[in-house]
Amino acid sequence: MAQEKRYQIAVSAKTRYLAEQSDEAAGRYVFAYTITIRNAGSVTAQLISRHWIITDAQGLVQEVRGMGVVGAQPVLRPGQSHEYSSGTAIATPVGIMRGSYQMVAEDGTRFDADIPEFTLSVPRVLH
Repeated sequence: MAQEKRYQIAVSAKTRYLAEQSDEAAGRYVFAYTITIRNAGSVTAQLISRHWIITDAQGLVQEVRGMGVVGAQPVLRPGQSHEYSSGTAIATPVGIMRGSYQMVAEDGTRFDADIPEFTLSVPRVLH
């Protein structure tokens, strides 16, 4: 089987604006996001760490690195998924997030799983 099919992780995101935790007058916009990580490959793999790049509409970039996701380092067998929720705050009503998860397969191979870019947006700001 091709290498890329052995080590394949699919990542999807859903976002929600948290008006009750935001302070728009102070330039603080808080968003929740739910991430689903699915092992689309043929080898069991464990998520070890994460790297997020969060950019607001003014181009301010925050980078976040850390072990696991919300205190977990899930092991995903082929076809299995892991879902978690977290949040972030930015200084503008619109921004983007992207990044990667650092994975290790059961055979010891280390690889990155890309997190496709997704939008953070206050409702009715973008068309």
